[in-house]
Amino acid sequence: MRKTQSINESLTTQRDSLVIIPMYNEKENAANIIEAVLGQPHAFDVLVIDDNSPDGTAAIVKQKMEEYPGRVHLIERSGKLGLGTAYIAGFKWGLGHHYDYIFEMDADFSHNPDDLPALYRECAENGSDVAIGSRYVTGVNVVNWPMGRVLMSYFASKYVRFITGMNVADTTAGFACYRSEVLRTMELDKIRFKGYAFQIEMKFTALKCGFRLTEVPIVFVNRVLGTSKMSSGIFGEALFGVIRLKTGSWWRKYPSGKSGKNPK
Repeated sequence: MRKTQSINESLTTQRDSLVIIPMYNEKENAANIIEAVLGQPHAFDVLVIDDNSPDGTAAIVKQKMEEYPGRVHLIERSGKLGLGTAYIAGFKWGLGHHYDYIFEMDADFSHNPDDLPALYRECAENGSDVAIGSRYVTGVNVVNWPMGRVLMSYFASKYVRFITGMNVADTTAGFACYRSEVLRTMELDKIRFKGYAFQIEMKFTALKCGFRLTEVPIVFVNRVLGTSKMSSGIFGEALFGVIRLKTGSWWRKYPSGKSGKNPK
């Protein structure tokens, strides 16, 4: 009880930030990642999207909801429906609850919760519309990944950058902060990809809508607890889907962001 009170007492009166964390079979990490996010000096709320985890992940989240009423939220879905659809559901929930800054983050501590304030400042203070926690903007900042996986990820981002023309080093990054205006503008129901290509499509669409993307260097650490959800099919979607993404953009009219115009 004392721990809960100390966290709540440190918060500002108005909370403007929501961290969305998709989970599937994350019982080893669920409680700790929620505590780590809530323990940041800035007041971040948490929304967990659970895809009917059979290991009891949702029950752990519900315990945290009782400990931190109004700070921790849960959307339970009927099964594994894809990372992209989880985030889309979370974005819509966050917009409906009037958050100004909405974050994506993994549940397994591969994204360090201590980096959340840096992403927040990039948008709230430095004028970025999307702040990306980037593994590759200052080299290759990945810890405990097999070399083959590092190379696959790094060169996939290079490939995506070449095909799409995006000036983003870490195109598949899943750690990011979006200003709410970006998500309101982007026509979320038109986002099609479900795996890692979802992250590419979000960045590509934000750029096409005229928004400013900035990369913030982070160190990505491979999970210690739980099981990775990575598969070769996920990378296949990213590699081949970007061609359709790029060619489709030649005929699509994108809505305009704050600049009032978007690139063609």
